[in-house]
Amino acid sequence: MIRQGLPRALLVLAGTAAAVITLAGVQAVGSIVGPVVLALTLVIAVSPVRAWLARRKAPVWLQVAVPLAVVLLVLLGMVAVLSLAAAQLAILAPTYAVQFNAMVADLQHWAAGLGYGSEQLNKALSSLDPGKFIGVAQSVLSSLLGVLSSLFLIVVLLLAMSLDAPVFARIVDAASAERPALARALKTFTYKTRRYLIVSTVFGLVCSVLDVTALYVLDVPLPLLWGVLALITNYIPNIGFILGLIPPALLGLLEGGPKTMLLVIVAYMAINVVIQSFIQPKFLGDAVGLSTTATFLSLIVWAWVLGPLGALLAIPLSLLVRALLVDSDPNGTWAAALISGRLPERAQASSADPQPEQSEPR
Repeated sequence: MIRQGLPRALLVLAGTAAAVITLAGVQAVGSIVGPVVLALTLVIAVSPVRAWLARRKAPVWLQVAVPLAVVLLVLLGMVAVLSLAAAQLAILAPTYAVQFNAMVADLQHWAAGLGYGSEQLNKALSSLDPGKFIGVAQSVLSSLLGVLSSLFLIVVLLLAMSLDAPVFARIVDAASAERPALARALKTFTYKTRRYLIVSTVFGLVCSVLDVTALYVLDVPLPLLWGVLALITNYIPNIGFILGLIPPALLGLLEGGPKTMLLVIVAYMAINVVIQSFIQPKFLGDAVGLSTTATFLSLIVWAWVLGPLGALLAIPLSLLVRALLVDSDPNGTWAAALISGRLPERAQASSADPQPEQSEPR
């Protein structure tokens, strides 16, 4: 008897509905899922340190304590910098009232020369408030600072995962015999996540140094803080540098006028677009395994599900989903090709083989 399966379109529709329900459930418990994924990503990032200590026969407590200390220093440093930046913005906001009024007066004079009535311009400018400009910058910083608001939960998860990491590694190695595809997918996920973090950090540091130098030259206040902010937002794909650009551009407008703001925007675009769009992808190569479209869609989806933390972890989250649902399935070759934007190796080999020439009929 021949058993006929369900139509593929119906399976796709059911899978899409299940994905929507799952994402809604993840969004409902986002305050728990977000810190868990962040802790997992940080443990993966420092796993080479633990492996290096294990190869040198270090005590188990040292293999846990050193990576944990590294992660905690990074987290506390990020919290301190973002808190300081938000506080400095709150202090600087009242000092720019005079500059803002002078800028409005210059704009009125310029518009009057073009024939616009002062009454029309005053009506247009009545809605402008220097506090709103600073509020935009503060909202960017506050959203990033909110990512680390569950610091206690993250620390507890980091400690638990650091203790269990060696055991999990042995379990995955032992599972290779019975579930080779799943074990290979999980190992690939950790490798790609770690490589993504390393490359993004290196190029983020390069961009931050260049951004700080440009802000120093342009006399924008707090350049070092905005450089650290640029490093943090570098982990947000596609639109990260725009979020890091908002505070210094607004301060450049209030400090030096539209010319300084324009120079800040040009400098950031020249630095970040060249490095992140032309140089960084060559070093990343196929480390991420996500196409440009998949990367942008992952940013939109995870930012909607988990908020700012989802934007920061968009790539690791997408790699984890790919490992569990696609790479672990032996029949998921073409689904992986659609996600990565690359043909499977067998398809590449077959397309590279020359086709046999057909003899012409005589």
